[in-house]
Amino acid sequence: MRFASLWLTALLLLGATLRSPAPVAVESHMLPMRDGVRLATDVYLPQGQPPFPVILIRTPYDKTALKPIGEDGARRGYAVVVQDTRGRFASEGANLPFEGDGWWENRADGVDTVQWIARQRWCNGKIGTWGGSALGINQLMLAGAGARPLACQHITVAEPNLHQALFPGGVFKKSLVEDWLRVTQHAPDALAHWTRHPAYDAFWQARDVSRRYRLVGAPAVHIGGYYDIFAQGTIDAFVGYQTRGGPNARGKQKLLMGPWAHGVLQKRVGALEFPNADQPPCTFHDPWRWFERYLKGVDNGVDREPTVVYYVMGAVGEPNAPGNEWRTADRWPPLPTRPTALYLHGDRTLAFRKPARGAALTYTYDPQNPAPTIGGRELSLPAGPRDQRTLELRPDVLAFTSAPLQQPLEIVGRVKAVLYVSSDAPDTDFIVRLCDVYPDGRSFNIAEGALRMRYRESLTRERRMRPGEVYRVEVDLWTTAMVFNAGHRLRVHITSSSAPGYDPNPNTGEPFRASPRTRPAQNTLYCDPIRASHLVLPVVRR
Repeated sequence: MRFASLWLTALLLLGATLRSPAPVAVESHMLPMRDGVRLATDVYLPQGQPPFPVILIRTPYDKTALKPIGEDGARRGYAVVVQDTRGRFASEGANLPFEGDGWWENRADGVDTVQWIARQRWCNGKIGTWGGSALGINQLMLAGAGARPLACQHITVAEPNLHQALFPGGVFKKSLVEDWLRVTQHAPDALAHWTRHPAYDAFWQARDVSRRYRLVGAPAVHIGGYYDIFAQGTIDAFVGYQTRGGPNARGKQKLLMGPWAHGVLQKRVGALEFPNADQPPCTFHDPWRWFERYLKGVDNGVDREPTVVYYVMGAVGEPNAPGNEWRTADRWPPLPTRPTALYLHGDRTLAFRKPARGAALTYTYDPQNPAPTIGGRELSLPAGPRDQRTLELRPDVLAFTSAPLQQPLEIVGRVKAVLYVSSDAPDTDFIVRLCDVYPDGRSFNIAEGALRMRYRESLTRERRMRPGEVYRVEVDLWTTAMVFNAGHRLRVHITSSSAPGYDPNPNTGEPFRASPRTRPAQNTLYCDPIRASHLVLPVVRR
C-alpha cells in the first residue's frame, strides 16, 4: 500500500540500514486493553541477557510490513514492539482512524501498551517510540494521553491537530482524506465519522493533542517539510512540546524542516531539485543516534546539536542564487522578521505600497468547473512546487504579479493574506497562493491557504454571508522559508477552488454535503486605499 511504503522508504533513508542476519527471537501477543479489545503485538528480542531498552511502533499499516525494522532493531540491542492499532489487520476493535488513544471515551491503547511493556522482564524501563505519518500521529496521541514511562520519541511528518490538516480554513482536503481512507481500507463509515464535523467542534477539540502538551513528558525529534500535508503541524508540535510540555519535554526538542513533501531527505520535490536537501547538518534525524542517546545512555552528542535545523529554499538552477542552504537556530521562528504588507492592485500588480485608486475585481466561480489542483501540500496527488502557468490562464484565477525584484527578498515564517471580499452567494471559498516567478516565466507555488467563508469569524461556528456585503478575512498560508532571487517576480493567486485537492464549495450555504445542489458564485476582491487586500510576509531583517 502506497501510504505505508512512503513512510517505510523514509524510515530506511533516516538510518535504518539493515544489518547482516543474526538470530532474533519473536514473540506474538494479543494484548488486552482496558475495555477488553485485544491488539496484535509482535516483540522482537535481542540475543543476550535481558532487560533491554525498548522501541515501540504502533501502525495502521500491518505490523508484519515492519518485520525488517523489528529485526534490525533487535540486532542493535533493542527490544522492538510492533503493534497493529485498534481495528487494523490482526487487532480487534472498530476500524476507525486514530480512535485507539481515545482518552475522550476512556480508551488509551498507547498508554496501556506502554504500561504492559514496562512490566515485562525484558524491559529495562527505557521506552522510546518511533514512526512517521500515521505512525507519528499515533506517537503524538500517545504522548497527549500522558503515557508513562516514556524516555523519548522520534516523529516524522505528523499532525497534533487533525482538523488543521483535514479541514484547513474549514475547507475539506478531499483527495487527501478520501484517497487515504479508501486505499487503507478503513471502515465504510470512517469518512462520515470525520465529515460529520467540518467545524472545529467538540469532536476535534477532544482529539486535539495541542490542547494537552502539558502531559507530554519526553525529548522528541520532529521532522517535516514545507510541502508536506502536516507542515504546520510538525512546527506546532515542536513549539508545543518545547515551550508547553512537561518538565522532561520542555527545552529538549529538536526540529528538522526541509523543502520536502510527504517524504523526507529528498533532493527532488515536485518539479525542482534543491541542492543538498538530502544532507542536513545534523545527526538527530537518524533515529538510531537518538535512541542510542536516550535509551542506551550513550553520550554521542546528539542532544547538543542545534535545536532547529531548517532549509531555506531559493532559485533552482541559477548559479550563486541566495538560499538553497541549511541553517541552524535555537528556536522557532529562527530569525527576527518584519511583517511586511504586499498589496494587490486593481491592475493585477503587486507592490509594497497601498493602491492609490479603488478597484474591485469580480470573477465567476462555478463548482461544476473548478480550478485544478497543481502541486502543493498533497498526499495522493502530485505534490510540491509545480509550474502554475496553465492555471493562471483561467478566468476564475486572479493572478497579481510584482515587478522584478531589484535585490533578493527573504521570508522565513508564517504567511497570511488579508482580503476584502464579497459574493452573491451565502457561502464560498477563497484560496490564496504565493508563487515565485522565474525570469523565463515559470511560476512555482511556494505557499498556499484556504478559507471557507462560513468560518471567517471562527472555525468553531458557522455564519453565512450576506450577498454583496464586504468582509475583511484572513487566510493562513502556513509556514515557509524562501529567498526570492533578484530578477524574479512574486505572484499571488486569488481563486475559489483547487480540486480535487480541496472539496469544491457548492456556494449554496447548505450544511456540508447535505445535498448535490450547486450554483455559480460571483466573487469580488477589493483593492483600494480603504479596502487594501494584501499578503503579510515575514521578511527577514538583515
